[in-house]
Amino acid sequence: MIPFPPSPGSARSAAVVNSEIRELWPHPAVRLSSEDRARYEELVAEWAAASRAESLRGEIVEAA
Repeated sequence: MIPFPPSPGSARSAAVVNSEIRELWPHPAVRLSSEDRARYEELVAEWAAASRAESLRGEIVEAA
């Protein structure tokens, strides 16, 4: 029996979401608009969920 049931989380892999984060914010010195900041926060939450799901499956996840 699995100790934690898989969450319904992201259908996309952590790597795909990480790539989108990097495209949105290519350099930390760049300031994001309010709209881009909101999108960034959504992506980070999606990446975290995908990362957790992949970790539960024993996959290696690269940090955002």
